[in-house]
Amino acid sequence: MEEVFRDAVDQLRGDHKVVMATVVRTSGSTPQKPGAKLLVREDGSAVGTLGGGCVEGDIWFAARMLLKEGGPAQVRDYELNEDLAAVDGLICGGTMYFLIDPIRESGDLLPFAEEVVAAYDGGVPVAVASLMAAAPGSGLTVGAKILIRENGTTEGSLGSGDLDEDAVKRASQLMALGKQEYVKTDAGNEYFLEAYTTPPRLILAGGGHVSKAIAPIAASVGFNITVIDDRPEFSDAERFPEADQVYTEEFVSALERLPINANTFIVIATRGHRHDDVALEAAAKSKAGYVALLGSRRKTILIYEALLERGVSIERISEINSPTGLNIHARTPEEIAVSIVAEMLMFRLGGDGTPMKLEERYLERIQAKAAPTTAAD
Repeated sequence: MEEVFRDAVDQLRGDHKVVMATVVRTSGSTPQKPGAKLLVREDGSAVGTLGGGCVEGDIWFAARMLLKEGGPAQVRDYELNEDLAAVDGLICGGTMYFLIDPIRESGDLLPFAEEVVAAYDGGVPVAVASLMAAAPGSGLTVGAKILIRENGTTEGSLGSGDLDEDAVKRASQLMALGKQEYVKTDAGNEYFLEAYTTPPRLILAGGGHVSKAIAPIAASVGFNITVIDDRPEFSDAERFPEADQVYTEEFVSALERLPINANTFIVIATRGHRHDDVALEAAAKSKAGYVALLGSRRKTILIYEALLERGVSIERISEINSPTGLNIHARTPEEIAVSIVAEMLMFRLGGDGTPMKLEERYLERIQAKAAPTTAAD
């Protein structure tokens, strides 16, 4: 999404028309999830993706027609059924809903896009709500937008004070991690709400083998990496080429001075119990949304007891992920790193960490459907 907004800013500043297509809702199995975007430029080129295949091609064509002939924003849905599978193999079995939004004048979206880009670059988080469906007789316009800042101030409107107020309240819950929500109101109006903030930052307190294995995996899935270790040989930029910052510093002082917000992830993996203890206390007292401690259950229990004695609340302790990682029976630093990054993604994106393997009921249906063919053979 970030590259789409950056390109939109460039295009609109150059007085070029664009169309922004967004996946706003999905059901079932789909190749992309809500928030995915495709920006179609005036010359027909595009940036971003909606999942590929003929669906993306159809959306691209609709965007080109809007650029050429004009018209209001459009809402479309596509059922990924056997007909689409026959065309290009999108055998997903779900339904995707899109907003195809023409922006013909820089004043339509440029201020919004600029604030979104600023949020990605470390500015205040913002959210954008777009009207998807209007109740009969409401007089509301599909595609109407409101931008909401972290302090509650706004620009634009969905066309209704009640809708705007509802969007502002919901946005405050989404901004910390840059999440989305599709809202259906009792009055019959619907809107899509997207929040934007800085990319997630991972602070690795400790530059040992596990942290060294975590860094490239976390960087590959969009985390900015900061490494802290008080030993120069372990806080070496050459040791952590993926890191954005590497600090040779005592753990507590570094954690206390670094900018930390709800979209910050901290993994405590120092060289010993004493350092883990104080570093975890500093992390627990920060605003980090995700705090994890590498180690055994026994070490975790001992450190938790010490944290309670020093005034860290049991509510905050219960939010700490320790022992950290998903249970995949990891043993090597690389395996442990995979389990930890998977847990961080689960926290950030949602989900419960269970396998996505087909359930038995689906296998029974497959078997029943295949039974007549088998019998005929």
